[in-house]
Amino acid sequence: MVFSSLLFLFMYLPIVLILYYICPRRWRNLLLFVVNLIFYGWGEPVFVTLMIFSTIVDYTCGYFINKYRETNKKRAKGFLIASVCINLGLLGFFKYAGFLTNTLNYLPFLKIPALKIPLPIGISFYTFQTMSYSIDVYRGDAPVQKNIITFGTYVSLFPQLIAGPIVRYKDVAYQLDHRRETLDQFTKGVCLFCVGLGKKVLIANQMGALWDNMRATGEMGWLGSWVGIIAYTFQIYFDFSGYSDMACGLGNMFGFEFLKNFNYPYISKSITEFWRRWHISLGTWFREYVYIPLGGNRMGVPRQILNLLIVWFLTGFWHGADFNFIFWGLYFGLLLVLEKFILKKWLDKAPAAIQHIYALFFIILGWVLFYFSDLGEMGAFFQSMFSFGGAAITPDAGALTLSYLPMLLVAGFASTPLMAKLYKKVENTKAAPVLQALFCCVVLGIATALLVSQSYNPFLYFRF
Repeated sequence: MVFSSLLFLFMYLPIVLILYYICPRRWRNLLLFVVNLIFYGWGEPVFVTLMIFSTIVDYTCGYFINKYRETNKKRAKGFLIASVCINLGLLGFFKYAGFLTNTLNYLPFLKIPALKIPLPIGISFYTFQTMSYSIDVYRGDAPVQKNIITFGTYVSLFPQLIAGPIVRYKDVAYQLDHRRETLDQFTKGVCLFCVGLGKKVLIANQMGALWDNMRATGEMGWLGSWVGIIAYTFQIYFDFSGYSDMACGLGNMFGFEFLKNFNYPYISKSITEFWRRWHISLGTWFREYVYIPLGGNRMGVPRQILNLLIVWFLTGFWHGADFNFIFWGLYFGLLLVLEKFILKKWLDKAPAAIQHIYALFFIILGWVLFYFSDLGEMGAFFQSMFSFGGAAITPDAGALTLSYLPMLLVAGFASTPLMAKLYKKVENTKAAPVLQALFCCVVLGIATALLVSQSYNPFLYFRF
């Protein structure tokens, strides 16, 4: 079940909200836990047991970590290691076992039977969340959760279960037991959900259709190749940030406050700034639970470079079990190292326009690495992008570009904070509630019409 489906919008969500607000407060976590499992099990009922197993493991480990944290540090650390190993073991088996066997089969003396293991949806996200619980309890950054249903609610919370944002336990520990829903928060949640729905259905799906249609034409020309990958650049941003906005909006409707996951990344003036604005929850997770424990920037330049490359190798590999994701992660890791130690002085002196062009150029190239799992196709597309001696754009690609040009302009405008700045000017006026209601109705109406008439509705990050 996806947020941008008619089933979710007009059946699941209204029913759950009604049940939630008529339910006595002391039973609301139990209700959420049950509806979370229904949401997850709707498409993958078999893997509900896997998520419940992960919940039980980390609840148990957290209990014993807390029990021995002050009296027997070694034993507490043992339970922490058990939690991390079990979680990573499950993630490794379901997500990476097939990739490992396929890679080993490149060796001429090995012939391992290919493994085709289905990937449980959302496992990369909820695995990182459950690990954050054990680590936070071990560090003393968050209190242990003594109620397994409440802990299960945290692990399985449907707004951010499938594709994030990755919610660290310490960020919601207090809210799990003491949240207080308000009308203002609920209203904010509805508006934020509609923003995300608009991003997904009105923009991301259109950009995805353009990208797919451009590739279907075959030869595009160098300009057509750039138009196509720019469309994908917009698609992945509005798709993922749209989902994150919907998740945060749904959280607000149930009294939760999740941290922002995107902050207009395409206005960045450097790759470093881009990664402060893109998928913020993942970057924060790797910084707090991997980079800093490795030593961060406290152990000299060579070790700092190594730590950065380790983190970005893992970041790429987290996204998918394929070589292109590893290359994508290391690509950005190397760019960040170059910026930090070589390019920073030059970038700081360059005009703002040059900084923006530089950042966008390398961001767009990165999405080519991200998209193409076939290295031959990736190389051919790079060649097409820079074959300036040939035709700029083919007739079919040109016709597609013209037909989607208004949406490309809308996507470009919507990827900047200009609309938010315009709304700020009327936010505290009497017209604000009317504008909010009108916006939500218009977006919901158009999105519903598109969902009824179109079948193109994937969430790209579901496969991670």
